[in-house]
Amino acid sequence: MRRLPFRRLVSLATLAVIGAATMGTTAACGDDDSAAGGSGPVTLRLGYFPNITHAPAVVGVEKGIFTGKLGGDVKLETKTFNAGPAAIEAIFSGALDATYIGPNPTVNAFSKSNGEAVRVISGAASGGVALVVKPEITSVEQLRGKKIATPQLGNTQDVAIRYWLKEKGLKTTKEGGGDVKIVPQENAQTVETFTSGAIDGAWVPEPFVSRLVNAGGKVLVDERDLWPDKKFVITNLIVSTKFLKAHPDVVKKLVEGQVAANEFVNTKPDEAQQAISDHIGKITGKPLDLKLIKQAWPTLLFTNDPIASSLKTGLDHAVAVELTQPVSLDGLYDLTYLNEVLKAQGQAEVTQP
Repeated sequence: MRRLPFRRLVSLATLAVIGAATMGTTAACGDDDSAAGGSGPVTLRLGYFPNITHAPAVVGVEKGIFTGKLGGDVKLETKTFNAGPAAIEAIFSGALDATYIGPNPTVNAFSKSNGEAVRVISGAASGGVALVVKPEITSVEQLRGKKIATPQLGNTQDVAIRYWLKEKGLKTTKEGGGDVKIVPQENAQTVETFTSGAIDGAWVPEPFVSRLVNAGGKVLVDERDLWPDKKFVITNLIVSTKFLKAHPDVVKKLVEGQVAANEFVNTKPDEAQQAISDHIGKITGKPLDLKLIKQAWPTLLFTNDPIASSLKTGLDHAVAVELTQPVSLDGLYDLTYLNEVLKAQGQAEVTQP
């Protein structure tokens, strides 16, 4: 084998050293700098939906509550979603660290990752969901052959209506067939498709329930009526397990922000409603009508309790309509920081499932 000249060997060795140094510098300056113990600020990427059922998140962002609790050493980046499955995809891809989300996507994330990807760290809201239909529809049997919208295949409302219809003896399919045609579509489209006659109703969260009612629809089912004490989790706060392990102090600060945001929402409803209107306006280009928010407000309960029993029931419903597989939920909840925050404020702790 031909030997390389000494000078050539020295050059290669020098390049190798330079390359290694460059790689080290790049790693030190990368996105994971803070996770590796670097001096840069930690970035927390938080997801939420721009609607009333995510009021604690919307108000927390708009009023600067999260940034205040997180402090100067944490950079908050936010991203909005239309429905849960897309937010879970962002968690899985590493594009998101935490998100406000509904129960069924939470379960799916836990299941698909074999219990590894996410943890529920707080509740946020209960209620605020209904089936709104054309006024001439007065019974479930009249839904046969009709088209009903949901926010996204497999999301919390999608599971809810499929299970409710199943209990009433009506079939649905993932492809939009069966006795009742389920049409997943973005919430923003629903009022237009409803008024145009493209759909006959929708099982949706607020403010879209109120929008559809104001567009001539009527509530056929208030989902609160299907649950014990009218309470069921519509929104909880989850965090990626990876981020939780790397930055437990940041997660606790996030929980402090959630508790503070809920306190604001519950004690200053007028200011909270204005903040929601303003914030949605910044995202969509048009502030949400305050009258609409006030109309929807009584249907919601803002609570730090994730109402774990309803999530388990929701899982059973998703299994029944063949949108997920049975899975143990052991380890899904980590309410350690929530209870520390609540205890420090003299509030009742939440039972760890």
